[in-house]
Amino acid sequence: MVVIGGAVAGSEAAVMAAERGALVVVIEQNARPYGKIEDGLPRWHAALRRKEFGRIDANLAHPNILFVPRTRLGEELTLDELIDEYGVGTVILANGAWRDRHLGLTALDRFAGAGLIYQNPLVRWFNHHPDPGWTGPSYALADGAIVIGGGLASLDVVKILNLELYQRALAARGIDVDVVELEHSGIDKVLEAHALTPEALGVRGCTLFYRRSAEDMPLATDADPTPERLARLRKTRLKILDKVLRRYLVNFEPNAVACGVLVEDERLAGLVFRRTRAEDGGGVVEVPGSEFEVRSQLVVSSIGSLPEPLPGIPMKRDVYAFRDWDTGELDAERGIYGLGNVLTGRGNIKESRQSAREVVRRLAERRHAGELDLDTASEEAHAAARREASEVLDQALARPAMPGERVEALVARVYRRWDEVGYGGDYAGWIAAHRPWDWTEDEISGGEDGDD
Repeated sequence: MVVIGGAVAGSEAAVMAAERGALVVVIEQNARPYGKIEDGLPRWHAALRRKEFGRIDANLAHPNILFVPRTRLGEELTLDELIDEYGVGTVILANGAWRDRHLGLTALDRFAGAGLIYQNPLVRWFNHHPDPGWTGPSYALADGAIVIGGGLASLDVVKILNLELYQRALAARGIDVDVVELEHSGIDKVLEAHALTPEALGVRGCTLFYRRSAEDMPLATDADPTPERLARLRKTRLKILDKVLRRYLVNFEPNAVACGVLVEDERLAGLVFRRTRAEDGGGVVEVPGSEFEVRSQLVVSSIGSLPEPLPGIPMKRDVYAFRDWDTGELDAERGIYGLGNVLTGRGNIKESRQSAREVVRRLAERRHAGELDLDTASEEAHAAARREASEVLDQALARPAMPGERVEALVARVYRRWDEVGYGGDYAGWIAAHRPWDWTEDEISGGEDGDD
């Protein structure tokens, strides 16, 4: 069996198969397998990140798992090679959703990386840019940014922007405050402690634009709420949003949709918005003649993520073309299945899969509401991943076993790739030599002690 991606979903599927006696090859595109825990969960969640790193490490250290880092499916190894040449019976795609949804304003595309930033690269930069060894993109965050979004992830985005802005402004006053400390304390409290105001610092802060009202933001959701439940959900949404606006001095503009781009001297100068109104059936319509301009040198899009296209994986518009959303089947004849966030897209996913993804979504809601403890977050997320993985594995492990000579050929191919990337087969030793930049000895022991 081959698993593509080694983070929460991939590591749980891999260890469950390994515990049933299967030999599992985990192909990971990065040096470390932590996925969105490392690159998508903001670094102020240090304790949760530490615990998740430890759980993933414990899973992938199983002796029946062959970890293959720095390897991309479709480049160093292909599906045809794995299935046709080596006879791999099952390939599970657990590579997540890393591609940002297109904002829909084609006139903005030419400013990508130079005025337009998407959520995924922004959060990755935030988590890594203090690392002296960081070689990724560098962003100069202009004040007064426009953020287009409205979901839970967009709350992390607006916090990142204002934390960076205020840390910079405070440093200019000789006040050294770490971004993580600033997040934990709240920008409002730190300014109050130093008798400062945003005006005194000259900071406007970013503004979050959402196409519906604050009460309609998907910050707390239910598939089919009763009127009473819906009223409670709306109160919870306002509570979550108010906490972010108040503590991190974020501006909010509801009922607005971007419809045009402002350009001056070939540089991004802002966006044109149009007001919206809700219809009785739940839809949203744009109000003719309600356009207004917002000047800004920076636009951040935070409207969701999609799986990245992979050679050999059929697509239907922006998502993988699953034959069966209930089972995660992409191609049963070739044994290709999806797991976790690669199932992003439209479709009627059966209750067990909905419940697994629902757990992770509700954890995010509770995290933003400040109602989540560390142990609950980690245990519930991994339990959800195990429930979802078990259904795929029931199908995968029922397939005919690979002949011994093909297993030997696949293992030999893995060994050759290990030589190419400098991996010696010792997972624990590799991870110890490739720790995240902000790892400390306390974090290492904390992660190990927190494992079940």
